[in-house]
Amino acid sequence: MTSPQVDKEAVPEEGYERGLNSRQVQMIAIGGAIGVGLFLGAGANIAKAGPSLIVMYALAGVIIFFIMRALGELLLYRPVSGSFAEYSREFLGPFFGYFTGWTYWLMWVVTGMAELTAAAIYINYWFPAIPQWTSALVFLIILFAANLISVKLFGEIEFWFSMIKVTAIIGMIVIGLGVLTLGFSQAGDTASVSNLWAFDGFFPKGIGSSLMTLQGVMFAYLAVELVGVTAGESENPEKTLPKAINTLPWRIALFYVGALTVILCVVKWTEFSDGASPFVKAFAVIGIPAGAGIVNFVVLTAALSSCNSGMYSTGRMLRTLADNGEAPRVFQRLSSTKTPALGIATSVVFMGIGVVLNYVVPEKAFGYVTSVATAAGIWTWLMILISHVRYRRQVVAGRLPASSFPAPGGSVCSWIAIAFLLFVTVLIAIDADARICLYVMAGWAVALGIGWAVLKSRNPEVTERREPDFEKVG
Repeated sequence: MTSPQVDKEAVPEEGYERGLNSRQVQMIAIGGAIGVGLFLGAGANIAKAGPSLIVMYALAGVIIFFIMRALGELLLYRPVSGSFAEYSREFLGPFFGYFTGWTYWLMWVVTGMAELTAAAIYINYWFPAIPQWTSALVFLIILFAANLISVKLFGEIEFWFSMIKVTAIIGMIVIGLGVLTLGFSQAGDTASVSNLWAFDGFFPKGIGSSLMTLQGVMFAYLAVELVGVTAGESENPEKTLPKAINTLPWRIALFYVGALTVILCVVKWTEFSDGASPFVKAFAVIGIPAGAGIVNFVVLTAALSSCNSGMYSTGRMLRTLADNGEAPRVFQRLSSTKTPALGIATSVVFMGIGVVLNYVVPEKAFGYVTSVATAAGIWTWLMILISHVRYRRQVVAGRLPASSFPAPGGSVCSWIAIAFLLFVTVLIAIDADARICLYVMAGWAVALGIGWAVLKSRNPEVTERREPDFEKVG
């Protein structure tokens, strides 16, 4: 039996200001697809996989597009802030909504810890006399203040951060193509498309070694789903969200596949190593004197952009959890500027603890932090996909209204993406260095399980399945 359409006009707003315009949502989507994982992490992966890394980024990019189309269909069925937790709650049950909300919060807090400290390290490149904790604290306060003022200011800051990253990558591609076609610069004699296969082939270390880079590649794509968190604060989600999601393939093709292809044509893959940015290396080989400084500035903005996004999303996720009785009720409150100020402040405190911890934790801790973030991200993506599969079943059965932005192929692409993410999880389990994140996630699951048991004993109503509230859209 078909359920009646919900009158969305009759339902009140969540309370957020719909202050993100199309220009900002587009750039948040673009910025989410370009992070420190590309600017820094790609160097180690090139050393492991050679030119075949291009294929790994393309393959992962296809899967990310499947995930985002699944999310897009859910968002246009019911646009809500804190989308992943809400859809998990609706289609998988209250426990999964609770677990997903807290896990996404954890992902951004640990990412914020890493990015904030990274930003301080980048500042040391120009000002080595400034103590690292000072830079980290200043950035923490500035971004915290911006997130408290208004969502419009957050959107504007993210717009310009993304613009810097996009400009740097396009500049790298244009310069690289000029070197390849015109032969100018110090790299003109050695730059060639044949560099992609001239040194032990396209898969120089075997397909197995190439596949092992997928976990690092997936980390580079973390935050692409952030556009879903903006749904409750977009001026016109029915127009801006599909546009942002549908432009994802060309963004991946240009910023990841395109940029890496050009770099690996200009510089032999054998010259890359762990800890070296491919962009810094390429600028150095081409012979641009200010290249290292330029890339350092770009990577700084990438780190601050990620931390900025982390503050934004953690505050919203804590409010969603509080709305459902799964976090202290005090996190429900909005400030006079319609921002979840207390949720943001609490998250900032935890990010600040990360800055202190980085004094006593070895450098390898950064690798551990990013692997934990990846594991939390994979969980979030799996919940999006499984929720989408369940939603499609309900639509086919006539129990829920169809979305105005259906994913191509129905739930088939979601099943493919689920299988891929489970495969990446197996690869993480095989890798001795990355495996620690699975232990951390197991401990996190136990802690959340205990929290759920306490919640159930104190307030059984919270743990019961409820009908979703449809919000007014537009």
